[in-house]
Amino acid sequence: MASQSVTPVEDAVRAKIIEAMHPTTLEIYNDSHMHAHHKAMEGSTSKETHFRMVITSDVFKSKMQPARHRMVYALLKDEMDRAGGIHALQLRTRTPEEEERQLAREREERGEPITEIEKS
Repeated sequence: MASQSVTPVEDAVRAKIIEAMHPTTLEIYNDSHMHAHHKAMEGSTSKETHFRMVITSDVFKSKMQPARHRMVYALLKDEMDRAGGIHALQLRTRTPEEEERQLAREREERGEPITEIEKS
């Protein structure tokens, strides 16, 4: 008999994002424990209500942040509508090019050498 996952919501979210968006980066953080004391969470037994995600994907090219976020919300509609499901979602959505520029800026801030390509 297969064991039941202790993170079914996170597992479903991860599977849907991978299948639909083919991300080059996908980071999912379950921050539910930091919000369990909030009034809106009274009576909730779910340990998967608040997530923070970083998604890097080509599907975000030529789209502004609100459109990118709507894409993710639409994809996770079932998980957000379900009782005890996702209550809050913090998103950082970017393209591979945006991610590379961010990483180059971070390397430069640390004083690490960057290439001419990274400067553009």
